Amino acid sequence: MTSTSPSRDLRAALESLTTEAFRPELAEIDRLPTLEIARLMNAEDATVPAAVAERLPQIAAAIDAVAERMAGGGRLVYAGAGTAGRLGVLDASECPPTFATAPGQVIGLIAGGPEAMVTSVEGAEDSPKLAAEALDALALTPEDTVVGVSASGRTPYAIGAVRHARALGALTVGLACNADSALAAAAEHGIEIVTGPELLTGSTRLKAGTAQKLVLNMISTITMIRLGKTYGNLMVDVRASNEKLRARSRRIVALATGAPDDEIERALTATDGEVKHAILTLLADVDAATAASLLHASDGRLRAALERTRG
Repeated sequence: MTSTSPSRDLRAALESLTTEAFRPELAEIDRLPTLEIARLMNAEDATVPAAVAERLPQIAAAIDAVAERMAGGGRLVYAGAGTAGRLGVLDASECPPTFATAPGQVIGLIAGGPEAMVTSVEGAEDSPKLAAEALDALALTPEDTVVGVSASGRTPYAIGAVRHARALGALTVGLACNADSALAAAAEHGIEIVTGPELLTGSTRLKAGTAQKLVLNMISTITMIRLGKTYGNLMVDVRASNEKLRARSRRIVALATGAPDDEIERALTATDGEVKHAILTLLADVDAATAASLLHASDGRLRAALERTRG
């Protein structure tokens, strides 16, 4: 009887993945002019949206399930290693300023912890135990959602996170860039964006990373739309923490109401800079306290609050 070494088994497993495939036609890429390499890379990147489009029904189904859990008070948790983990942390970190999500409402977990955002943490991605421990530290509940992210679809940390979350009754989503992945199989909602071989063999921070970013954008943004965090295509829950965002807040109120600048300034001052409240005071001709009460009664949904004033 013969046996193979773990390293040989891993090599064989990687060679079977489309994201790891070698492209002999690009073997001389380092000898090409910079402009030609840029054209090749741009052409490769242009294929990613089409690959995402093929999985829109699965993405939409996952988003509806996520939004339903979050509407009941659940959290959205991303879990991944390397580039996939960093993308999850990035998406989570953008939700508070963009949608005024509460602290801990959208969370990004990366194998190896915060240190792994800027450096490689040896062995972290190979440990499903670390993923389970990170989720246990969050006191995960059945109302929560865990999205495992992995280009290969075989990263133990991401798979471990999904399996542990599912065992606890949480909703699970597996986002991978290879077909028939273990990650997608482990999750209730499997999303496989098959982006094919990379320009640089195995560098899944390229097309696979772009695909993951596009899907994570959809998951967070459309979930927030479903939760009433927008009014049309306006970010009415934006948190104005700097001068640029304060200017954006004024512009959003102007676009939503058509009110003159002086009225917008008074409304924002009266509502302590809360865009959604300011819009309601102007469109419904109510004071700040009434606007706050109407929004509270409408679960923060501006359209619903407006309907209450017209009923």
